[in-house]
Amino acid sequence: MKVQHYEQVPSQPVEMTGATGCTVRWLVGQQDGAPNFAMRQFEVAAGGYTPKHQHPYEHEVFVLEGQGVVLEGDREHALRAGDVVFVRPDEVHQFRNTGTEPLKFICLVPNSATQPSVAVAPECGVEHSRP
Repeated sequence: MKVQHYEQVPSQPVEMTGATGCTVRWLVGQQDGAPNFAMRQFEVAAGGYTPKHQHPYEHEVFVLEGQGVVLEGDREHALRAGDVVFVRPDEVHQFRNTGTEPLKFICLVPNSATQPSVAVAPECGVEHSRP
């Protein structure tokens, strides 16, 4: 069993083309013996955003704090604390902070997706895949 406060997990910058003002904490994953899912906590600074991208796996998101939007293709959905988001495989999406405080959310992905190919959407101005 692992019991730990999330702030004890180091925060790392999201180093993906098209990301601005984003950090991630890998809270639970294969390194902890979790056989199926990885749990990550993201923080997006005011004015920041994740890359507009897609990947061949689902993920589930729970918004902890802040305000923002999630793009589903070109359609915006408002986000606030307590909202949940299900991103289907291969769905183009992006999270943006539209507030003045950090936007914080938990994101779950399959462990098989922790080293996937991710395609940044051409709308970001660059196409990029990561092995």
